[in-house]
Amino acid sequence: MIVQRSTALLAAVAVTRAATTALRSRAPGGAGRWQRKNYAGRTVELYAGPAAALGAAAGAVVLPARARAAAALAVLSAGACGAYDDVAGEGDPRRGFRAHLGALRAGEVTSGAVKLFGVSAAGLAAGALLKERPVDKLLAGVVIAGAAHFVNLVDVRPGRAAGAVVALGMPGLLRQGAAGVLSAASVGAAAAVLPEDIGERAMIGDAGAHALGAALGLAIAAGNGRAGLAVHAAGVVAAAAYGEKVSAVAAGAGRWG
Repeated sequence: MIVQRSTALLAAVAVTRAATTALRSRAPGGAGRWQRKNYAGRTVELYAGPAAALGAAAGAVVLPARARAAAALAVLSAGACGAYDDVAGEGDPRRGFRAHLGALRAGEVTSGAVKLFGVSAAGLAAGALLKERPVDKLLAGVVIAGAAHFVNLVDVRPGRAAGAVVALGMPGLLRQGAAGVLSAASVGAAAAVLPEDIGERAMIGDAGAHALGAALGLAIAAGNGRAGLAVHAAGVVAAAAYGEKVSAVAAGAGRWG
């Protein structure tokens, strides 16, 4: 299993870096589409986000078919929904569940709402693939989707989201089976984008944050039974309920560089 974890880690790093280079050289839609202003007003690239999604999914290639399918579904769907919000939601100041659900009640379907429901549906579907019993399927789905949203909540300053995935995923590298492999995939992809993210040359955006969070959630779901799933599910639901406070804490927690 050490070989599988090492392979997953290296594959995630290699694919993430290769995808970043390929996207940068081609810049589909023009380089302007891949540039944003960060919190400090600096121009940064968005290539790292989709690249991290591809890398995290690639790291799961060593898993059995069912777990591999769950990883591909959750990570790539989360990345795609996040990328849609990065493009369609550019300039929209609304953040958090309450803001987007409030807009939905008023008859407006925001890109954030599309992302919320898309990521949640993909998480539930992936949980159904990972687990056997109905209750476990549901709890796993909540953990996967909730972890994706949690990592996006802390993506408020350079390196916060990718750094959180590395920190939270590292203990999972000691786990056996799918949990260890999925932890390696999430850590590898996050570590690959972390230097440029911290250096404010790139940002992972919603695409990267949701994809990396989904990969981390998959690792947690794969490594826990019902009791552990329930505890983690309660944690991510609480984080979502207090999303503004979570983001505020993440924004004020330390300084990079």
